[in-house]
Amino acid sequence: MFPPETNVLIVDDMKPMRALVKGQTRALGLKNIWEATNGKEALGVLESQLKEGNPIHLILSDWNMPIMTGIDFLLAVRSSPHFKAMPFVMITAEGEKQQILLAIQRGVTNYITKPFTPAAFKSKLEIVWSKRK
Repeated sequence: MFPPETNVLIVDDMKPMRALVKGQTRALGLKNIWEATNGKEALGVLESQLKEGNPIHLILSDWNMPIMTGIDFLLAVRSSPHFKAMPFVMITAEGEKQQILLAIQRGVTNYITKPFTPAAFKSKLEIVWSKRK
């Protein structure tokens, strides 16, 4: 599993959902957590943390957000030389097969469908950890 010093970025336009994901992340022992309300804001966090020498190691992002959606954020992350290999987990209510396939085609590391249980959240992150390069 990800070590406690892992820097995590949670991206969701809904404050209660960010709080829920943050709680689940903390329950797994991860304490270094940043938040953003959309993909554009999240890109700013990625850049600023990289410049400060404290890079983000894991992204947990919603799909449906204003300004920049999760799928557009994923595309931006995968097109960046600095972030392209970063684990990116989509957490969303979008559970249709074609949308999951789209996220996979765009380079998502894993996918969690809302609502989710703590056990499912942990299991998905364990899979992500096992895939890291």
